[in-house]
Amino acid sequence: MHLILFYEVVDDFVAKRQPFRAEHLKKAREAYDRGDLVLAGALLDPVDSAVLIFNGSKPEVAERFASSDPYVANGLVKKWYVRKWMTVVGEGATI
Repeated sequence: MHLILFYEVVDDFVAKRQPFRAEHLKKAREAYDRGDLVLAGALLDPVDSAVLIFNGSKPEVAERFASSDPYVANGLVKKWYVRKWMTVVGEGATI
């Protein structure tokens, strides 16, 4: 099982994220190095959302990440939520 953390971001996110980007990416790389985070990135055309995919079935891992993410703490994320994702094909699929 995987978890998807969805971010809905503010208008002009790309410009507004700059002061917080290095800390956000550091946090994401640490989560990846621990094996928690699988993939992450912004959705394009338009840049209005981002998706972060986590290993596991416990939403707390993704929720903790969001709660301490500088993008969230500094108001760049208007809304975030976590959904469980039953993966069935591909590397790391759970069925």
